[in-house]
Parts: sequence; structure tokens; C-alpha cells
Amino acid sequence: MIPVYMINGFLESGKTEFISYTLAQPYFQSMGRTLLILCEEGENEYDEKLLKKTRTVLELIEDEEDFTVEALKYLEKKVNPDRIIIEFNGMWNPKNIQLPADWKLEQQITTINASTFPVYYTNMRSLVAEHVRNSEMIIFNRCDGIDDLANYKRNVKAVNAAAEIIFEDKDGEINVSLAEELPFDIDADVIELDDTGYAIWYIDIMDNMERYDGKTIEYIGNVIKPPNLPKDVFVPGRMAMTCCADDMAFLGFICKWKGAEHIPEREWVKVTATVHLEPQEAYQGLGPVLYASEVRTVKEPKEPIIDFSKI
Repeated sequence: MIPVYMINGFLESGKTEFISYTLAQPYFQSMGRTLLILCEEGENEYDEKLLKKTRTVLELIEDEEDFTVEALKYLEKKVNPDRIIIEFNGMWNPKNIQLPADWKLEQQITTINASTFPVYYTNMRSLVAEHVRNSEMIIFNRCDGIDDLANYKRNVKAVNAAAEIIFEDKDGEINVSLAEELPFDIDADVIELDDTGYAIWYIDIMDNMERYDGKTIEYIGNVIKPPNLPKDVFVPGRMAMTCCADDMAFLGFICKWKGAEHIPEREWVKVTATVHLEPQEAYQGLGPVLYASEVRTVKEPKEPIIDFSKI
């Protein structure tokens, strides 16, 4: 299998700079040849000396209809690479990608120009979502002077909660915490979560699980019961619209309660529960497990679906 590294993002989002930086690192300069497939040409060009030094062969595919399995196999035969980097065109939809059977997508990274992110997020939200949905790492660059980075992080985490998000200014990496943005009192005896609070809590706990270990929360959720769960387990959560009406996700965690088997699926309930971190197969590792002290039936909320665009 040939490892493939896909770097996507809109034009002038910093893809070329990121790839050039990566090629120049000692850890990437292993023996063998790199095939670099360029799907759009921006203002910045690759340094010919860097390409030669790193045994990197640059090939251009300008049109989306030419990005086919047959074309990719032709380039593989031509270059005989040990690894492949794809600088993907930001206006092409990543979900339409088809790679040859012997190519393994090892990592997907999205670069985002923080100064233009609000424009793209407002006008091309579905495409932004496809960029970040399967990316292990999302890099916001050119963050200088932007005060709303926590909201940027929230927008991306709504689509891909597991992604590592990095913010960079002109001097390098900067840290952005959601701590000061939390719309609830994290030190309260019971953390009461309204619709906005639940959405932000769900995102924050994915990054900061230890912060909530042992905390008690209260919120309204809709009950689902995935198959093969024990009788005393259910998942009270909320449907959320992460980017558009066609892109919905259920946000919820495993909840244990002795009366769970008597709760009908799709019932609306108010849950009071304490959070504990436990290894769970459903999480493929450590994750939040809620231990409910009270579960009671309530009316369906006025807005049953949480809209992240309004948060």
C-alpha cells in the first residue's frame, strides 16, 4: 500500500506553504521518491531546489474530471513513488474522491485562512464541512488580530469533534481555549445546560474530558437506544444541524440508569447525571459515561434541533 497524505482547503489557505514546510523537515526526508499531485495553482509556487533535494516529483491535475483512478494509476506508474501528497483543489468536494485500491489515505489535513473563514463558512458551509469532516488535523493560519477564534473552533468541532485544531499567527502556534466562552458555571453543584450550553459542553468535553470528570450536569435530551447496549444504558442527546439542513448529527453520550429499559425510544427526558471517564468500546477508548440520578419525562423543546449557526 502506498501512503497518501491529502492536504485540502480553499485557494490561498496555506496549503503550499504547509507542504513545503513538511517536505523540508528531516523526519520526512526518508529514502525514496515522493509524488506531489497539485490540483490547483495559487500565488505561491514550489521551490525547484526543494523538490529536487527531497526527491519530489510534481504533477498537475487541473480539472476535476481528470482526477480519476486511471489518471492516478498512470502517475504512479510514471513516478514509482514511495509516498504521495495531494494538494487538493478547495472547490472540489473531497467526498467524491476515488483513489486506486493500493493507495492508502494515511492522513488528511485541512488548512484554513482565518481572515477569510467567515466568508467561506457563511457562503459555502457545506463545502467547508466536507473539507474538515474527515481531517485529523485542521490548521487555522493568519490568525493575527482575530478575536473570535473560539467561535471558529466551535464551528469546526461541530462537524468533526475528534479533529486536532491548531491556530497559528505570524510567530507560530497559539493556544485558543473555550474556557472563557462557556455559557454555564462549570463550578456549580449542578451544571444546568440549555440548548446552547449543551452544544458547547458537548464540544468542550471532547477536548477537555478531565475538566468534567465527577461533575454533575442537567439537560433535556431525546432518547435513542443503539442495539446491543445493556438494559440499563441509553443515550440521551440532541440532533444538531452542523452546517445545513442536509447535514445532521446526533450529539450524545452513554448514560447508565437502572430504569433505562422502561424509557421509550425517542422520548424527551430531563437528565441529571454525574460524568465519569471510563474506557468504552463505543468510544474506542476513554470517554464520558453519564451516571443518572434522575430521569424524568418532559415535553419536546420548542426548538428540538440545535442549530450551530446560531450559537
